Amino acid sequence: MAIQTLSDLFYGSVDGFRKPEHLRYKQGGAWRAVSSDELRAAVEETAMGLASLGLDKGDHVAILSENRPEWAFADMAVLALGGADVPIYPSLPTAQVRYILADSEAKAVFVSNATQAAKVAEVRGGLEGLKHVIAFEPVAGAISLDDLRSRGREALAKEKDAVRTRAARVSASDLATIIYTSGTTGDPKGVMLTHRNLVSNALAAAKAFPQLQPDWTCLSFLPLCHVFERTAGHNLMLHAGATIAYAESVERVADNMVETKPQIMSSVPRLYEKMYGRVHEKVAKDPEWRQGLFRWALSVGRAGFEARVAKRSPGPLLALKLAIADRLVFSRIKERTGGRLKLFISGGAPLSREIAEFFGSADILICEGYGLTETSPVITCNRPDNVRPGSVGLPIEDVEVKIAEDGEILTRGPHVMQGYYKKPEATREAIDPAGYFHTGDLGHVDADGFLVITDRKKDLIVTSGGKNIAPQPIENRLKANRFFSEVVMIGNKRNFAAALVVPNYELLSGWAKEKGIEGSREELVKKPEVVAHYLQLVREMTDDLAQFEKIKKVALLPKELTQAAGELTPTYKVKRRVVEERYKDLIDDLYRGAA
Repeated sequence: MAIQTLSDLFYGSVDGFRKPEHLRYKQGGAWRAVSSDELRAAVEETAMGLASLGLDKGDHVAILSENRPEWAFADMAVLALGGADVPIYPSLPTAQVRYILADSEAKAVFVSNATQAAKVAEVRGGLEGLKHVIAFEPVAGAISLDDLRSRGREALAKEKDAVRTRAARVSASDLATIIYTSGTTGDPKGVMLTHRNLVSNALAAAKAFPQLQPDWTCLSFLPLCHVFERTAGHNLMLHAGATIAYAESVERVADNMVETKPQIMSSVPRLYEKMYGRVHEKVAKDPEWRQGLFRWALSVGRAGFEARVAKRSPGPLLALKLAIADRLVFSRIKERTGGRLKLFISGGAPLSREIAEFFGSADILICEGYGLTETSPVITCNRPDNVRPGSVGLPIEDVEVKIAEDGEILTRGPHVMQGYYKKPEATREAIDPAGYFHTGDLGHVDADGFLVITDRKKDLIVTSGGKNIAPQPIENRLKANRFFSEVVMIGNKRNFAAALVVPNYELLSGWAKEKGIEGSREELVKKPEVVAHYLQLVREMTDDLAQFEKIKKVALLPKELTQAAGELTPTYKVKRRVVEERYKDLIDDLYRGAA
């Protein structure tokens, strides 16, 4: 039977694979499994429990939780009833949680724990439509998930196929989810995605990655509230029958990789940047002979990766060198990923070409893709057998891509959202009469059909001299240097480009100590010799840029940019306007007295 809805996809997974470990999670220091049968039972019991509360087709149910098996139970339960779920980032403050619950008209909300329940309790008095709070962990004043499932079991005892019957009434055009985008200004918009949107995207992604096998494990750590992880780490893995292991937290991802030994995982570039930095920091402390060995292995690996990209055989001599390089050097890097990794998928933000080529040289393939919440999300992706670093790959099946006259990327197909919830005018602005969604990104398609992103249309810096600067490629180039943790270019309506830089404080401290420069972090970033060091690095790494693109001044920030401070989105993209407003005085100082 053709897969039309996410419930079709779910039942195809649990009925077709019958695995002892369909999901994995860590509890009490040990990894535990949820079998296919247990997963089916949990979803069906949760669904009928919701039905016992009066929830039905067309109702909206929010999920305010970290990644965990119960997130999947709640998601598939709501969908089986014909409802639409509303995922909410657990990192969001109470005010934003309230806005989403109110705007989405959620009738019920799942919360993971007391912390998330407290956010709902604080605003519940003003939400007349919110009737039920269901908690995964024991929370006073909320319905426990165990009690909800108990209700569901009673109903299923009377009618064992009740959930399948309800799921069969759901159509591909029915609303499946409302995902609120994390805007940098104004209220977030609710993106309406149907079953057709999400199913078509998962099935097309499966065709792009036929290597996926049921005996693979996927480590899931990006928020399931984000459509990238929802498709790549949830729907796609269910369809492929891969085991989904939920990471304990972002901070524990490195340890969890070693413990679960995944073959595949999705991430935003920040993880790869940190891994790249750690490898180079370790190598810098090694004896000179080891550093020489690393450089040799990297040159050999680069030649091997170039052969892979060009789709040609490495030849016997290069193959022998690659085997030696892998045994002596790259195997140690692979061990940090668990030793079985076949594939990283990157999305959510641009990946530096240097980092993609570094991992490719170490025989750790990163396939970068591109998409947005409004496109379910995948528009294009690199494939394991057809990869081009510096690009975001080829369009997936049934997806059209074209470039507008001003360079904006447009896309059309079954992946394009139904619209923005209760915002018809914003929907008309985003989707033109021909059905093309306007992405807001700038790019071009090369001679072989690979899409190359140059920047966000709204992020372009226009200097007072009328010159346009695309900041992301320059920022990514600088972040490939391990001295840089984050870079935010500025210069809109100014007479030259400058940058705010978050240093790698550990590396900066070591360098300062060698130079006899003392002081706290706050003191170091203000010292002229430290600022001069960073400006020199910037100049060396951007010497080939046009004169108007070059960064003339830098200011160092004394602390990391964080989600908690509202400076990063949940997928670690910089909220430029927030950062520029927060550091306005510092920016003004950079340009004070400039001619």
